[in-house]
Amino acid sequence: MKQTYTGGCHCGAVRYEADIDLSQGTLKCNCSMCRKTRAWLAGIGGDDFRLLKGQEALSDYQFGRKNIHHLFCKHCGVKSFGRAAGPDGKMFVAVMLATVDDLSDADLAAMPVMYVDGRNDNFEAAPAETRYL
Repeated sequence: MKQTYTGGCHCGAVRYEADIDLSQGTLKCNCSMCRKTRAWLAGIGGDDFRLLKGQEALSDYQFGRKNIHHLFCKHCGVKSFGRAAGPDGKMFVAVMLATVDDLSDADLAAMPVMYVDGRNDNFEAAPAETRYL
């Protein structure tokens, strides 16, 4: 069931509100960006995400095919979320779970995790090794 969460960057310049159903699972990927940032994501529809403040504080980084906007706070460097159009053309947002307020260690430990092999553009399968993710 969807629940509304708040979150943001470390310095507080970027704040958001997101409707997330954490029981639907979370995602860890081994692409070069996710691996370096140790990203743990919850994917949601674009309509389920609201930037409360900080548009002017966001910097955008893109790489590879440049289809994902990796947004981060230009003050503290924290990446709270990213945006992209999905295969169906609809916008989606990837919320970094580390930036969600008030998730307990127990909450995080109980979340289902799906691993994807982004390094090889195989988002239908897990990489052979996932322990480091």
